[in-house]
Amino acid sequence: MSGPTPYHDFVAGIARSMQQGKQFPLGGFPMPTHPPVAPDAPRALIFSPHPDDECIIGGLALRLLRESGYRVVNVAVTQGSNKARQQGRWDELALACAYLGFDLVQTIPGGLEKINAKTRATDPAHWASCVDVIARILAEHQPRVVFFPHETDWNSSHIGTYHLLVDALARQAADFSCHVVETEFWGAMSTPNLMVESSVQDLADMMAALSFHVGEVQRNPYHLLVPAWMQDNVRRGGEVVGGQGGAAPDFPFATIYRLRRWNDGGLHYTYDGGRILAAGVDPATLFG
Repeated sequence: MSGPTPYHDFVAGIARSMQQGKQFPLGGFPMPTHPPVAPDAPRALIFSPHPDDECIIGGLALRLLRESGYRVVNVAVTQGSNKARQQGRWDELALACAYLGFDLVQTIPGGLEKINAKTRATDPAHWASCVDVIARILAEHQPRVVFFPHETDWNSSHIGTYHLLVDALARQAADFSCHVVETEFWGAMSTPNLMVESSVQDLADMMAALSFHVGEVQRNPYHLLVPAWMQDNVRRGGEVVGGQGGAAPDFPFATIYRLRRWNDGGLHYTYDGGRILAAGVDPATLFG
């Protein structure tokens, strides 16, 4: 067995923090006071396949709210497939969004169901009714930015949400356009082009908000693993976004995205290569 080194202490500290984190309270924290959002603020809509996605992939959205004055609206595409938990998940989601300062929109009571590629292929009537719901939300809010998973994000509901949004965007008026931020969690994108730093404060707030999803994190404390996931994003994003062999970014936490623009009935890249948005840079500059 090798002798002790600073790395042994480092790894032991991580393991110790994980065990300590399992004793932390889940939700129940006092609601922060959020600055008012201007009535005419630009809107960013997060289309979350499940309650809790808003807290995991929402690093850029939270920065748009806090640093750029956007109104961030989380759209609960589904409320999970367990009918007995749908109301409970909605209640938890409402608290999580309130903690972060996000607005919240329900698609239909209980959320949409069977949002996956199989439904799109085999049940066109049900799929069309779901697309109608999302198309109406887009038309009502006229967002400047929309967030939704990329087309190979492994989980069937995440992949389904991608197709749902693309179909709903295609239903908009011919002159409709918005920026599209594709997200990843279950499956990594092969062609991301944006990495966004999260501060310690932002990440801690996202974890605290995620802990309000009590019924989910009680069975699996995945909220404690978000910092490690974001650290790995920095490792991977330094190369796949910053360029192979490029210098590693000098920050600990980030989220990887793919930024494109919807116009003329399709998705189009707005710049070549990749961009890294560090703390202190107004995230609204991404949207020109």
